Amino acid sequence: MGLFGKKKKEKTTSCCCGGNCTPENMAKAENAKTEGASVKILGSGCAKCNQLEAATREAITQLGMDSTIDRVTDFVQIATYGVMTTPALVVDGKVVSYGKVLKAEEVMTILQKVRG
Repeated sequence: MGLFGKKKKEKTTSCCCGGNCTPENMAKAENAKTEGASVKILGSGCAKCNQLEAATREAITQLGMDSTIDRVTDFVQIATYGVMTTPALVVDGKVVSYGKVLKAEEVMTILQKVRG
């Protein structure tokens, strides 16, 4: 009813990805977790994400590893990892760090532990 100037409330979603959580998108995101690079940086592409990527590249180079780094910026895919605070570092499908920028030495330690 349009009496007294009341406006209809628009539907808002409380979804982490802004309402894009269709079964198809969620299935794609789950598949993306296991495909592609074995080292992933999760984040929006902000300065902290870039710093974590640079530290990870440096660590991989110093360790002489043959890994590529994949950037995941899609929030649906990030949510499938259970990460709510970025940047995050994923190695071989496991979230090993989130919510902070690691130094190259810290990334090296993590990679050595995970890859043994």
